Amino acid sequence: MDLKIYYQKLRQVEAGIAEGDVVTVSLETPDGGKAGVKIEVPRQTAARLIVENRARLASEEEAAAYRTEAAEAKRLADQAAAANRLQITVLSETDLRTLKGQARAQKQ
Repeated sequence: MDLKIYYQKLRQVEAGIAEGDVVTVSLETPDGGKAGVKIEVPRQTAARLIVENRARLASEEEAAAYRTEAAEAKRLADQAAAANRLQITVLSETDLRTLKGQARAQKQ
């Protein structure tokens, strides 16, 4: 492919993309690319993938569904990270009584 034509197409496709970050859907490629994988990429990357016939722009419904799934996955990951930060100490009854006794002694 002629580089001049390639970059002209790249600029045309990039100009046609209104948003900053867009959701693309991968296409099946001869080198083993999987079809149907959605990912959010910058406008420049999306234009390159489209010109190289590796992806297409996702429809509004596909993009909304992807963003909803991504937000839910992030919420679950944040929740799991918070659970990992939670620290619990198990005390025996004698240790608890000792701590309570020390606390009472400090108050007096």
